[in-house]
Amino acid sequence: MFCFGHRGAAGHEPENTLRSIRKALELGAHGIEVDVHFTDGHLVVIHDDTLQRTTNGRGPVAKKTFAELRTLDAGHGERIPTPAEVFDAVARRALINVELKGPRTAAPVVALIDEYVRQRGWHYEDFLLSSFDHEQVCQAKHLRPEIRTAPLINKIPPGLAEFAEQMGAWAVNVSRRCVTQALVDDAHARGLKVFVYTINESRDIAKMKSLGVDGVFSDFPERAII
Repeated sequence: MFCFGHRGAAGHEPENTLRSIRKALELGAHGIEVDVHFTDGHLVVIHDDTLQRTTNGRGPVAKKTFAELRTLDAGHGERIPTPAEVFDAVARRALINVELKGPRTAAPVVALIDEYVRQRGWHYEDFLLSSFDHEQVCQAKHLRPEIRTAPLINKIPPGLAEFAEQMGAWAVNVSRRCVTQALVDDAHARGLKVFVYTINESRDIAKMKSLGVDGVFSDFPERAII
């Protein structure tokens, strides 16, 4: 079963840091998932809209300059990384799932991916873009149809797989609380992958395997890689 290291290996190291990403790769993760905001004209890798949970800073991410964000400690002396630093750390050893957080993220992320494909020999298949903001997912797909996309889902609306198929998605990234056999079967019938988050416990890993999902996101990648 495919396993994305969730925010790197967030069960072992500070989430969304290069240290966490290196740990996930060391543990054998097939994919790396990170969260990206666009602020002050720059892309930064952090999950929350605010700083206090994961850094020694306070206040909204959007209210800080890029220079200020880069001075913060994101855990064990790690800086808030940029997506380019994440890409360089992964070095095509794993699929990179970039979760688009907040508005205006799709275009700069697509531009960065274009740079890596056109100038550094990467492939569009090295990336997966996802978001709860499905407008951002659709914008990314419009800007660069070759990029794989996945709507993020934490509740199952009627016709989810059909909706994902119509938006040109490659996969659906679904909460473990709402994944069902019917959804998995419908998605697979439409040629869609199903990845489930966040799966850390052995009983949940076993359940996902029984449902036939394509992969999971885990804070402890080594538990799901069997």
